[in-house]
Amino acid sequence: MYAACKNATETTIANISQDTYAFDSVTAKKWGADEYGMKLYVLVFLKRGPYRSSDSTTRANLQAAHMTNINRLAEEGKLVLAGPMNSDEEIRGIYIFDVATIEEARALTATDPAIQAGSLIMEMHPWYGSASLKEIPSLHKKGAKINF
Repeated sequence: MYAACKNATETTIANISQDTYAFDSVTAKKWGADEYGMKLYVLVFLKRGPYRSSDSTTRANLQAAHMTNINRLAEEGKLVLAGPMNSDEEIRGIYIFDVATIEEARALTATDPAIQAGSLIMEMHPWYGSASLKEIPSLHKKGAKINF
């Protein structure tokens, strides 16, 4: 395998050993990967709900409870990716759950105080993605100076 690297003055081709990307059956099994290194998740779009409090304290408390729930789900290994959109549009953020069914994801989102309050609603879809996503929560901790 070859990778191209370009700096301001030249292009260099570096030979990357195939061993760098060799199949690891133990890791694949740990991740629940199929033969393509993929697995089924549930992708959730967090959308603006019908309830929007005008009280800043209420909004702050609800956001804090929402973040506490996100952290709990991540610690349980159910939530592998979460984050807000960088805009003020209808879709407010995403979740990727490591569960096999929409019903399981629905039960997990029902624990979210923002869902319970109606400030967010969920749109859920089965999604086939890299099984390596399961490593995101632990990798994120290595790069986060401040935790939510």
